[in-house]
Amino acid sequence: MKIMLDLNVLLDVLQRREPHYADSAAVLSLALERKITACLPGHAITTLHYVIGKAVSKAKADAAVDWLLTRFEVIAASKPVFLRARSLAMADFEDAVVAGMALESGCEYVVTRNLADFEQSPVAALLPADLLALLE
Repeated sequence: MKIMLDLNVLLDVLQRREPHYADSAAVLSLALERKITACLPGHAITTLHYVIGKAVSKAKADAAVDWLLTRFEVIAASKPVFLRARSLAMADFEDAVVAGMALESGCEYVVTRNLADFEQSPVAALLPADLLALLE
């Protein structure tokens, strides 16, 4: 199974955000164990670097990015993805871009905690807990 991870799932783990940490960490663990293929939207890498750099240090941000790049597939947003995102009836453009990248890269699901913004996504969205239940 191939999934697209929304930024909020990564932030749940990196920032140990409760009560979401356990389910999001379990999804990441499945990817690290190669039980699923997890993709990251390219812009999530730059956002994570910024967030970690501000909260901790540039060195930690650099290390986090290096760790992500060695373990996950990173999907770039091309002009066709942006054009598709503009055509989607989604309220949030960034979420539409994530949906477009998921579609373009053949993901079966977008794993997010923000289901409401993905209601019009061409790729179904699941909560981390729902993905874990589906895989049981």
